[in-house]
Amino acid sequence: MTQDAADGPAVDHPLFARLWARMAPAIERSGAAQHRDRLLTGIGGRVVEPGAGTGANFAHYPPEVTEVLAVEPERHLRGVAAQAARTARVPVTVVDGTAEDIPAGDGTFDAAVVSLVLCSVPDQAAALRELRRVLRPGGRLYFWEHVRAERRGSARVQDLLDRTVWPTVGGGCHTGRDTAAEIAAAGFTIERVERFRFPDGRVPMPTAPQVLGTALRRP
Repeated sequence: MTQDAADGPAVDHPLFARLWARMAPAIERSGAAQHRDRLLTGIGGRVVEPGAGTGANFAHYPPEVTEVLAVEPERHLRGVAAQAARTARVPVTVVDGTAEDIPAGDGTFDAAVVSLVLCSVPDQAAALRELRRVLRPGGRLYFWEHVRAERRGSARVQDLLDRTVWPTVGGGCHTGRDTAAEIAAAGFTIERVERFRFPDGRVPMPTAPQVLGTALRRP
């Protein structure tokens, strides 16, 4: 199912959204699709996915997932996600909303998925509190995010970019957030976390340091 993609946009990044939607297929072919498969291994039940973007995760949900509530605030990306939902192997409902204000009741979901979204939410701590609210006790958060570099010099470059041009050109993205630490501080117990670089090319990208893993909602 899908909600009308034109309904009340909460966020508007029209240039970035269109650029991202055009780049997405090439990014998936370059390795992102494999990361999504690893991210969603073992997921099941009712799932919420804030910041669903183009709906790139939809094709990777296993049949153990009974339904997905995909929340996307950007008008253009929400429309692309609505199209992807029509061919998904599991039931997906695409709605307008933000990670800080998910349109669902307390303890509604068995699992939550965030992939390359906690970098761009205006208030990361508030978004994580909201994810904890809508997850049932013992529910699981599946995360794949780019994060703060471990090397001091690279982290300084990220800080400089975040204070200047990057959030503007990147649709609100911040490169230097220590997202794994924030997840733990928000009432989750991290079960596993993999650290890697993507893309891992010769030219260092500020978004290349990444983490992928799962965390349990503490009671």
